[in-house]
Amino acid sequence: MKPIKKAVFPVAGMGTRFLPATKVMPKELFPIVDRPLLQYAVDEALEAGIEQMIFINGRGKGMIEDHFDLAYELERTMGDRGKDSSVLDGTRLTPGNSVFIRQQEPLGLGHAIWCARDIIGDEPFAIFLPDEFMVGSPGCMRQMVDAYDELGGNIVCALEIPIEDTPSYGVINPGYRKGPITEVKGLVEKPAAGTAPSNLILPGRYILQPEVMRILETQEAGAGGEIQLTDAMAQMIGKQPFHGMTFDGRRYDCGSKVGYVEANLAMALAHPDIGDDIRTIAEKLLANS
Repeated sequence: MKPIKKAVFPVAGMGTRFLPATKVMPKELFPIVDRPLLQYAVDEALEAGIEQMIFINGRGKGMIEDHFDLAYELERTMGDRGKDSSVLDGTRLTPGNSVFIRQQEPLGLGHAIWCARDIIGDEPFAIFLPDEFMVGSPGCMRQMVDAYDELGGNIVCALEIPIEDTPSYGVINPGYRKGPITEVKGLVEKPAAGTAPSNLILPGRYILQPEVMRILETQEAGAGGEIQLTDAMAQMIGKQPFHGMTFDGRRYDCGSKVGYVEANLAMALAHPDIGDDIRTIAEKLLANS
């Protein structure tokens, strides 16, 4: 059983729900207090022992590559002024361990993952959807890697939500359950209202075997007219071990404006330097609303 050393980050989306803010700046670099959303996902990957980061980007996303590069002028200027530049340490990836691939057409999540096929080769790999902000200790992917080390095969993060919200997500058809682990007997992408097999959804973290790339190569468009990763994963069920792991932590849907504001407020309240001030401000705003 090969270890998980590679991760794919699909970051080519246009971020239309956040226009005009995303006209120039990728939504993946929107800050959660003082760190970009994508930085949290990369840190989560590093904590899980992942070494190579593969970013599937698109036109106009050059700021992402710049963020993870050495900012020599900035660091030199901070040093000359006696300021601590160690705050930038997490933004520099090990030379040679970051790969940037352009998805030239917006054909769906499955197509974005398939774009990384030559880099993945015959190794299992992780997938992070940065819009899904996971907060926990240990991190979500660390918990999933621990489950993978025990179970092998394919592991997806699982999250319970109200059943009426399932038409917006990929949904698990569950088998046996043992603690945080659920057997995955099937997957349905965005089921019609009242047809979901459970209220367990896929909130954007995956560990998959490389065979999924062969399936995606000929995968036809599914829900929304896009090539869906969920449809390709469903074809692997029964051929390889497939489990869901319920994450012990908190998830924020930063693909929505409400979820993004909620994540900022939660992280600001927990911040050791500004938490008390933010709480006072929030209480005043609520009292005056």
